[in-house]
Amino acid sequence: MRILPFFFLAIFAMSTVECNQREQTLVERRGARVYQKMCAVCHAPTGAGYKADRAPGIMRPNFIGTVTDDFLRTAIINGRPGTTMSAWGVERGGPLATSDINALIAFMRTWDRQAHPALDERPVSGDATRGQETFTKECARCHGPRGTGGLYVNIGNPQLLATASNGFLRHAIQNGRPGTGMLALGPTLGESAVEDTIALLRGWQTAAPATQVASVHPPPLPLGPVPLNPHGPEPIGFKAHPATTPADVVKGQLDRHARLALLDARAPSDYTSEHITGAVSVPFYDIEPYVNALPKNAWLVCYCSCPHAESSNLAQALMAKGFSKVTVLDEGLGTWRSKKYGTNTGEKP
Repeated sequence: MRILPFFFLAIFAMSTVECNQREQTLVERRGARVYQKMCAVCHAPTGAGYKADRAPGIMRPNFIGTVTDDFLRTAIINGRPGTTMSAWGVERGGPLATSDINALIAFMRTWDRQAHPALDERPVSGDATRGQETFTKECARCHGPRGTGGLYVNIGNPQLLATASNGFLRHAIQNGRPGTGMLALGPTLGESAVEDTIALLRGWQTAAPATQVASVHPPPLPLGPVPLNPHGPEPIGFKAHPATTPADVVKGQLDRHARLALLDARAPSDYTSEHITGAVSVPFYDIEPYVNALPKNAWLVCYCSCPHAESSNLAQALMAKGFSKVTVLDEGLGTWRSKKYGTNTGEKP
């Protein structure tokens, strides 16, 4: 009879483990839904990356196995300023609550099935002046002269550096990112030059000014006036999705006061940071709050900054709802800005 209490304790322990496993599975499934809805458009459904320009592979073992949850959480909440990575946290004007982000990270950890590499987390011992010479010679052509603005990851982004450990940086530089343009530089540079490069990166991190987190309206943003120029003429030269319409054509029709609407397909956090003057926020991942207020008898010009991924998704979703006058701004906000056409900040169009 004395065996019975131990038997019931064992059964209880097994039930607790099974309950925790079921709960974890539900969290991961929720995270998978969030990923497919918000992230797959740029990082690809499997996390392999580069479905949109410059969106890196985030499921690769040598990335996911070397980053902390805090690194991922900060990137998701705050985005990467100066890149197409949106700020997805509600505190930054994005659509994701803390529970959504935790679920998303739990799902991303399901990619993390290989043994983690041993990371060397010792303090940096290099010289930043020598590191500048190495960076200019080996890194600037891909990452930009100060680690930002290049074709690949903005490694000089202070926000990234604030959550990237020394071990993460050492491993990335020494071993590269197989399957990407990031080569293993350890054998070429040697340990001393790697340390010098990391010292330079840390200097950029500490030299950067503190960023202010603006107070933002929780999404969704109120829809502004649509269309622009409600009594204006029909636009000329627009090409229906899946074709795109050049920025010069769209700007010309705005100057002509043609009847059209500009729809910013990005997260509201991106819209408030900068948007085309007169545009309204209609995020690609949730058009329902807006669809009934959008005119079906006026051209809708969708744009994003990646440069076509999110805007094409928005255009496709609108056409599925019966809109036919839908086009995508060719090359997106980046080209519009480079031509010095009008942009605005804040919640108002």
